[in-house]
Amino acid sequence: MKTLKSIAAALLIAFSLSSFAADGTAKEKLEMNYALKTYIEAVTVGKITALPEVLDKNVKFTSTRGENIISHNRSEMLNVLKTTENVKQNCVTEFSVIESTPSASVVKVTMKYDNFSKVSYLNLANTTKGWKITSVSTSFI
Repeated sequence: MKTLKSIAAALLIAFSLSSFAADGTAKEKLEMNYALKTYIEAVTVGKITALPEVLDKNVKFTSTRGENIISHNRSEMLNVLKTTENVKQNCVTEFSVIESTPSASVVKVTMKYDNFSKVSYLNLANTTKGWKITSVSTSFI
């Protein structure tokens, strides 16, 4: 009987600790840094699994190439990124928060390759479901 009580106590402690860990992860997913980290991991190392949860349903992607401006919606961009899933880019990535308020932020992400750089400006909005990326504007320099 004493062994049964010990096992029950150990299981109770284990379940309690795991529920606290789950709450911490859920809370982290609501923060701007989570959305930013998820985007950067998707475009730099091909970890795209969590990307859909940080993209707003109406997110717009634009890319400037010379005089051409190319636009993509959410599903088109996710399909493009699926082709680079688990592919690590040969670049150094930096980001800086340009402007941030409690409800919106603009972040600059620079991917430096040997001969050029890819610069993206992300607009993020703080929603009831966490920070969501609402637009990404990219240019190559």
